[in-house]
Amino acid sequence: MAERRVGTVSRGIRCPIIRQGDDLSKIVTESVLEAAKSEGFELRDRDVIAMTESIVARSQGNYCTVQDIAEDVKAKLGGETVGVIFPILSRNRFAICLRGIAMGCKKIVLMLSYPSDEVGNCLVSLDKIDEAGVNPYSDVLSLEKYRELFGENKHEFTGVDYVAYYGDLIKATGCEVEIIFANQPKAILDYTKNVINCDIHTRARTKRILLAAGAEKVVGMDEIMNASVNGSGYNEKYGLLGSNKATEDQVKLFPRDCKDLVLSVQKNILDATGKCVEVMVYGDGAFKDPQGKIWELADPVVSPAFTDGLIGTPNELKLKYLADNDFKDLSGEELKKAISESIKAKDSNLVGKMASEGTTPRQLTDLIGSLCDLTSGSGDKGTPVVLVQGYFDNYTN
Repeated sequence: MAERRVGTVSRGIRCPIIRQGDDLSKIVTESVLEAAKSEGFELRDRDVIAMTESIVARSQGNYCTVQDIAEDVKAKLGGETVGVIFPILSRNRFAICLRGIAMGCKKIVLMLSYPSDEVGNCLVSLDKIDEAGVNPYSDVLSLEKYRELFGENKHEFTGVDYVAYYGDLIKATGCEVEIIFANQPKAILDYTKNVINCDIHTRARTKRILLAAGAEKVVGMDEIMNASVNGSGYNEKYGLLGSNKATEDQVKLFPRDCKDLVLSVQKNILDATGKCVEVMVYGDGAFKDPQGKIWELADPVVSPAFTDGLIGTPNELKLKYLADNDFKDLSGEELKKAISESIKAKDSNLVGKMASEGTTPRQLTDLIGSLCDLTSGSGDKGTPVVLVQGYFDNYTN
């Protein structure tokens, strides 16, 4: 048999535009099979078919309006003065949610973390903070103090001054607003005992600190729109987390109940080809932009659903370690053979072994989801499904 000369391949698969009520399992299956036919490749066992969360949510019709958010916020927090703390700075991710929240309150005390938000969007540079002699860990700044020290700071990529943008957006709903800057959750309790904590990955800790410090009501973004309001969409596990702007008055929520979908696509492919593929739904990749320092992951998880073959972490040997250490005196065919034998004989758990050093055992779904997010892009490529082949191969396959 000829030796395979290609390892992992990631392909964006073009699909029709998905609408509410579409049979996504059927569309994804047909799109992958048609791509294979037109491009002349074959599906193999353990290929990965991944679909972006947005087409899943869209097919489910998982949307809610700012009015729905307002009603939920009012019911859960009483509709008076509410602290809104640690939101990310994003027109797509948070602005519409904030409008809904403001519509459900009389006054908002908006507490922004600084010098940047949780995912790395910069409010003010660290150099300016150092120059001003401010300690971001302990110091609470009023809006006036912030402006006096730092002036106007526009986002490097979007050109938006988020402090002014969020303040104006709240006022436009008829809600009063006070803006402060702090990194200690407890700081908000000097202003109000009712709080919405909008952080994503640190939300459990923030809630614990606030409740221990005497907050009366603390509601996370994952607890707003976690049940239907007036027949709206919802997400019982993540609420508003992972939502995106759909229109000026509507957000698309993170998809729910996706396990049945991934199992259905897996079965369809098995029935059509006899191959057992893995299937997953993915959102944001988990990587950091070196230029803007923005960490991409604004979703609560990279993958809300996946087939069981994607549970766990890679178990890999570092080829360059073997080549430079164990087999440094070998070359050519001898070296290839020795490394191949090491891979075939490797332990099922390499944690702590020097030969696996530098292979970073991240979750498979985080690694593959990040690859898929980069492949599909966030713009107009029109490939909301990604086929990854050869991911589970190694040097011996």
